[in-house]
Amino acid sequence: MKIQSQRTTGILLVIVLVGSAVFAWWIWGRQKPLPDGLILANGRIEGDHYIVASKVAGRIVQLWAREGDPVKKDQVLLKLDDIQVKANVQQKHWAVNYSKAQLEATRIDLNTLMKTVPLEIASAMAAVDHAKAVLLATTVKLEQADRDARRNRTLAETHAVSSQASELADLALRVVKEEQVVAQAALTQAQKQLAEAELGWDQIKSKESQITAMEAQLEQAKAALDAAQSVLDDLTIYAPATGMITTRIVDIGEVIVAGSPMFDIVDLDRLYLKCYVPENQIGKLRLGLPARIYTDAFPDNPFSASLRYIASAAEFTPKEVQTPDERVKLVYAVKLYLDANPEHRLTPGLPADAVIRWMEETPWTKPRW
Repeated sequence: MKIQSQRTTGILLVIVLVGSAVFAWWIWGRQKPLPDGLILANGRIEGDHYIVASKVAGRIVQLWAREGDPVKKDQVLLKLDDIQVKANVQQKHWAVNYSKAQLEATRIDLNTLMKTVPLEIASAMAAVDHAKAVLLATTVKLEQADRDARRNRTLAETHAVSSQASELADLALRVVKEEQVVAQAALTQAQKQLAEAELGWDQIKSKESQITAMEAQLEQAKAALDAAQSVLDDLTIYAPATGMITTRIVDIGEVIVAGSPMFDIVDLDRLYLKCYVPENQIGKLRLGLPARIYTDAFPDNPFSASLRYIASAAEFTPKEVQTPDERVKLVYAVKLYLDANPEHRLTPGLPADAVIRWMEETPWTKPRW
């Protein structure tokens, strides 16, 4: 019994020594908490997402992107069937070219009329003036011939002149009358030509109206071409931003409807750490505070970040987040946006720790849990 009692006492002594050693290690070996002015948080890297969708319906004929692929802005992701749309674009091109040709020909006609019509009118007016002058001269000549014929007939009756002289005077009168008829006809013809030449102004106005209508028709044809070309352009889908494809919903041969999502792209240049801060520390935070983000992949290379979002309402601690103070049941979500992501080393879904500095004079310290 004495030996058994000594053995029990020895076991208890060993247990006390081990417990004392563990307690001493916990007191002296554990990490000291962060200094005042720093707040520790953890979470996962996330990023701004872009849902890529098509503006038009169509069948996928080419696909160049898969899940996990890095993409650059304006990189081609896929292409829809464009045979019918290309034919429509070619038809619209022909309509535009035809309208341009008609408009150019009409403009040439107008320029020709603008040059010829004034010349024709001036020539016709000169002919009218000449015909009037000839008619006037013929009228004067006719009056003189009429007086001469009457005088010679009177003198012939008294035998003051011969009957032959009277006959010659009558003949001269008939000749002058015929000349007047011809002069009157020439004036009438000249006036008719002038009226026809002046119709050129109506032709000019008509051409101007045609040009206005053709210009409107050309603009309509161009608008139709632009619309068809826009549809053709929409059949090629481009990446809206540089990032990584996290989800691909479609495949070659599928027929999609307008507006249906096809890819989910996360912007690798707009990553942020979504983490949670206990309710009793949220009052220390304000937008714009600096932070440093630490990851297991790059433990010695912290990434600079800034606080750009603080949730307005508290929520219960998420299951995937561990907080040092088990008594805190409510936390606030915050977002720490990275200032840069060199070589896109960080990707969405990566767990990380963050140190937020709310007192400027406090030196930076690595995370301590």
